[in-house]
Amino acid sequence: MEDMTDVDVTKEFVEANNSFLPSIYKEIVKEEKGNVLVSPLSAETILALTHSGCRGETAEELRIALHLPDDPAKIQSAVKAVLSDLKTNEGCKLFIANKMYIKKDFSINDEFQKTANTVYFGDSENIDFTMNERAAETINSWVEKVTENKIKNLIQSQVLNNLTRVILVNALYFKGAWYQKFSLTGTKKIKFYKSKNEVVKVDAMTSEPSKNYTICICKELNAKLLELPMHGDASMVIVLPDKRHGLADLESKIDKVFFPYRFYSTEVKVLLPKFKIEHQIDFSAVLQNLGVRRIFSEDDADLSGIAGEKGDLVVNAVLQKTFIDVSEEGVEAASATNVAISVFYSSAKKRREKFIADHPFIFYLKVKNVIIFAGRVIEPCY
Repeated sequence: MEDMTDVDVTKEFVEANNSFLPSIYKEIVKEEKGNVLVSPLSAETILALTHSGCRGETAEELRIALHLPDDPAKIQSAVKAVLSDLKTNEGCKLFIANKMYIKKDFSINDEFQKTANTVYFGDSENIDFTMNERAAETINSWVEKVTENKIKNLIQSQVLNNLTRVILVNALYFKGAWYQKFSLTGTKKIKFYKSKNEVVKVDAMTSEPSKNYTICICKELNAKLLELPMHGDASMVIVLPDKRHGLADLESKIDKVFFPYRFYSTEVKVLLPKFKIEHQIDFSAVLQNLGVRRIFSEDDADLSGIAGEKGDLVVNAVLQKTFIDVSEEGVEAASATNVAISVFYSSAKKRREKFIADHPFIFYLKVKNVIIFAGRVIEPCY
């Protein structure tokens, strides 16, 4: 049993992760017009590890963006507790891995190495970045392996060169089955109102009215939220605007979309499109828009907690690649985020409801209240 202090600290990290999500979602959709998929947990975890090696204002900028507490011991305690809890979750397959690829003959600080091993359950491997194609192949092969071959080619060889010192990688893989599976024979073609001028035909899963689903009718968001339970302490929430073309209005309230609303158990008839999304995000731009700038500046970066002195190391890339597959059986999802470091010289009505997702919507996947994936579906592709 955890004492209250551990519970509070863990709750703080979960809230930090879930608060980080709307911040990054807003930045991502500024540039993206179509489907979006992001793993806040993958990014939060590897960036929290990076933060543990930052010092001074470099660390403070990153801490604020990640919504982390102002206490390194608290952060480490929370991360370890959350990752341990998620790793031992039964009923669904969830794999989280962190790895450091360190330049051959480059010495990492013992304290940072220890933190990576004991807090983030991370491993490390020395590698020759000057052999950039072979190095990229080594990193990508590891990511492919731990994400069941769902994330391929995370890092391009041209990102690596003789200045690269450390590559930090987080890989996350999830596979879970619906508590109540959708019948394969119930899947049918429906019209999906992609935009005011475009309607497409998509495959949609259907279910008869069931009390296994819970719903929230949220007037504040002008949306319905449907929670689809999965085996293990996991579920997917679909946030559907009331209006066919209400996604932009919903996204303008994104800070409130991922709140833990109160859901009610009632009979719900569901019609939900199958969808697959594969997405890549340049987190460097996202973080800089959130005020994280020093870590990318050779004049200001202080990553001396990882190795060397202030100014020796700088982050030159933060990339995330994600994949999700939502079908009759359940959900399969994967994510990988890498940080490349270089040296320079509600409310609800209690009655039978219909939930017809025939227009763009937001979704998120959570395990033990930690949001591990989120995104939007503009056009269901399968």
